[in-house]
Amino acid sequence: MSNDANVREHAASADPLAASPRLFENDLLDKLSRVHYLTPVIAYGPIVLGLLAYSLTIYGGGAIIAALVIGYVAWTLTEYFGHRYLFHTVFPLPFGLGPRFQFLIHGVHHIYPNDPLRLVMPLLLSGPIILIALTIIRLLFGASFSYPVLAGYISAYVLYDWVHYWTHYGQPKSQFGLFVRRLHMLHHFRDATKGFGIHAFWWDYVFGTNYAKDQKPGTQAV
Repeated sequence: MSNDANVREHAASADPLAASPRLFENDLLDKLSRVHYLTPVIAYGPIVLGLLAYSLTIYGGGAIIAALVIGYVAWTLTEYFGHRYLFHTVFPLPFGLGPRFQFLIHGVHHIYPNDPLRLVMPLLLSGPIILIALTIIRLLFGASFSYPVLAGYISAYVLYDWVHYWTHYGQPKSQFGLFVRRLHMLHHFRDATKGFGIHAFWWDYVFGTNYAKDQKPGTQAV
């Protein structure tokens, strides 16, 4: 039995919401749909370092910090609106593929929210998102300044994935940590039409999709 299968079997035996269903008949595609939580930093960490190293040959520290902030804010908006509209909207795709598409990119996570190998984005999803972001950033800021902005964008994405994994499997001790985890558990176990910011939870307050202070998670996935 593979290490991935061992992880899935152990998690599912301890928590039925951690079952890991097969999504594709093709073995390779199904394997690529399961991701270890360290994958984003391993895959994108060197890219971020390369972007920053190159940017330092062109810009000073102040400009790079400003670019990183721009990239970070850009990701937080992607996180919020992507989760709210892309992940939670069934698109009218040809041949009735809309429900299947929504299920594959996010619906399965709501049915099995504690599947340990589907808590961070697979590269097949995060890669295209980052390429689209690069295209838009280059159009807005030009070729050279797009590199430090993209470094901030990717860094924020990796942070988002880690926070998401931690909200499901971390053991927060601080009041802030408990607050962030509670918001995401409310999204899963109380009301999936709110709480779209994972680490960028402030956008829910800006756009009116925040939870009331006294709301508590339920016991069933939604």
